[in-house]
Amino acid sequence: MSAPRRSHRALIRAAGAVALLLVLAACGTWTAPPSVDDAPLRKRAVSATKQDVQVSAAVLSSADSQRMFGADINKNNMQPVWIEVQNRTLQPLWLLQSGTDPDYFSPLEVAWSMHTLLGFATNANIDNHFNKLGFKNPVAPGETRAGIVFTNPDRDPKLVNIDLFGSRTLVPFSLFVSVPDDTPDSRLALTLYQYPATEITDYHDLASLRAALERLPCCATDQHATTGADPLNVVVVGNLGDIGAALVRRSYRRNLRESDLDQWAFGRRPDVVLRRQAQTGTPATSIRAWLTPIRFNGEVVYVAQVGRPVGGRFARNGSTSDVLHGDVDEARNFIVQDMMYSGGLDKLGFVNGVGPAPQAHPRTTLNGALYHTDGLRAVMFFATRPLSFTNVDILDWVPYLDPRKSASRKETSDAGK
Repeated sequence: MSAPRRSHRALIRAAGAVALLLVLAACGTWTAPPSVDDAPLRKRAVSATKQDVQVSAAVLSSADSQRMFGADINKNNMQPVWIEVQNRTLQPLWLLQSGTDPDYFSPLEVAWSMHTLLGFATNANIDNHFNKLGFKNPVAPGETRAGIVFTNPDRDPKLVNIDLFGSRTLVPFSLFVSVPDDTPDSRLALTLYQYPATEITDYHDLASLRAALERLPCCATDQHATTGADPLNVVVVGNLGDIGAALVRRSYRRNLRESDLDQWAFGRRPDVVLRRQAQTGTPATSIRAWLTPIRFNGEVVYVAQVGRPVGGRFARNGSTSDVLHGDVDEARNFIVQDMMYSGGLDKLGFVNGVGPAPQAHPRTTLNGALYHTDGLRAVMFFATRPLSFTNVDILDWVPYLDPRKSASRKETSDAGK
């Protein structure tokens, strides 16, 4: 074939490719929505008022996204949340979006997902539209401002943290907001298990509470309570909003797997299951929690299994069952550190209750996995944020953080025998 003929065919192919790209770009044309009215969101929003600030929040449905953004952005594995702030204080306030979701999406990041090839003008219009609808800081004194924060998807109800920062001030809110398009799943319900009033004991001093926590079961079991399951190595105390806010700030989200349903305590499956995703997308830490019939000064008490899967961040992504990593104490200690950084941890103590199982004589759990433990439970008390490391009160229970005290007490005990 002659060189001119080859060049002619190459030109024809190039022209065809360009024409195809132009057609594809035209097919992806986006048109700005005629209305971005937030009245439907305002109508179903959840609101709260504190310290001369009122906030409201609502999760957008797919229909809301289509109406306001010109596309159903919810299907791109994100969950837009409408937030309104009325600032009646004398200083400007900033919405800390990383408190709402540490992994939130920026408006331009979401806009980019709708860009089309060679759609330069259209892409610029998309960027401008999303920027206009995104929440803008600061909220000036006397001003009311509303906008969208693009979060990761959560199940119904979604806990929305709204942290408003000012000079030497943080005004925190925790709102439970409905998720319109969520398919109901009773296994994921956040409704508190209701104990009969006669079964609930409300303790008002730490010594009595400690004794009650040490009487809790050491481990979960299978459904028939015949085989031991994973250890119950963590206790959390507080109101649901403060506990949930701390977990959200550290990127824990509800994530139920079939293997979680095999764990039973108090005659039922876990009341809530959360996982924190690692950078690779694999679940790094899991929490299965049960509400107990214990209260402390009226606040709820949960007992939980905290563990990590074998392989951790190197495990195969997409696996639906977790094999418990043998060092459960490391997972327990990790979540304590995690909650220190959450800004919601008020008190920390350690109690007996799980029972020691040395590495030379490990215990076996449901799927045959082996684990070893020092036998202690971490007990974490939560309060309304913000709290710093220096605010955390270390309880004088089992002196886990100071082995010298533990050794001294053991020597005193041995001397008295």
